[in-house]
Amino acid sequence: MPSDGASGLEWLLFEQAGVITWTQAVAELTPSKVRHLLSTGRWRRVARNVLITQGGQLTREQHWWVAVLAAGDSALLAGLASARAGGLRGAWRSDVVDVLVPYGKRAPDLLRRLPLGLPAVRVRRTRHLPDVDRQRGRPDRTTMARALVDAAQWAPGDDEAQVILAAGCQQRRVTPAEIDAVIERMPQLRRRVLMRQTMADVAGGAEALSEIDFVRLCRRHRLPPPDQQERRKDARGRVRYLDAYWRRWRLHAEVDGAHHMDARHWAADLRRQNEIWVAGDRVLRFTAFDLRRKPEYVVTQVRAALEAAGWCEGP
Repeated sequence: MPSDGASGLEWLLFEQAGVITWTQAVAELTPSKVRHLLSTGRWRRVARNVLITQGGQLTREQHWWVAVLAAGDSALLAGLASARAGGLRGAWRSDVVDVLVPYGKRAPDLLRRLPLGLPAVRVRRTRHLPDVDRQRGRPDRTTMARALVDAAQWAPGDDEAQVILAAGCQQRRVTPAEIDAVIERMPQLRRRVLMRQTMADVAGGAEALSEIDFVRLCRRHRLPPPDQQERRKDARGRVRYLDAYWRRWRLHAEVDGAHHMDARHWAADLRRQNEIWVAGDRVLRFTAFDLRRKPEYVVTQVRAALEAAGWCEGP
């Protein structure tokens, strides 16, 4: 934090993480002074109009500033970069930083023009960028809901698109209603139908992609929909959530991801399973792999368990 007597340049560099445009620099210093700082290596040029005022590797925040400043006026951090700036967690790929500019606004093609070691910047143009989708920040970016929707439509595959949306809701960074509002404002949105279906499933209680797939599998094979994300207290009084629970038939289904293979998770899962059995419920457990690659096996097991509990498939 600069001192009370700090110059305008010091405050600007603090707010922009040490990244500055040539135009901003010469507004505070003479052009010859800026050129001297560059020639002596104290500052570095990383794009035609963007300078770094310190040495060493750039931080993630500095990458974001380089992207937004290099794209020119009106540019906003967008997609996964914007979501991560807003607090989204996860091992997301970050080889490209997306920025949004209004349609018709001239902006450089930066995808392959930054120095080695910096993520490429992709400038995307949009006709739909209302004020409600903009958020002030360091740097300015799209709102979390708009960031997730854009990231989902730009994702390389449907699964990744769903994971991004589900993660935002699961981490309580956004609500399904907020994402639905963005979708409604973008009639030409790619994967629009998929996104609306995903949000409907999330609003129903499924938050992980495996849970969403499980609900859709039940629907497709005419099995009764589970009561998702059932709250239940364990023996110590702590609230636990069940992935899928058919309350009427007292059947619980758990979809295990890779983290369940960890010894600590495995022991905790066994204790929770025992408590469910003691309470009188049936328990089914499947791997995420079974759900994706062996859906017939999962359906057969669920149908058999439901029938054993008294469910009868209608005509």
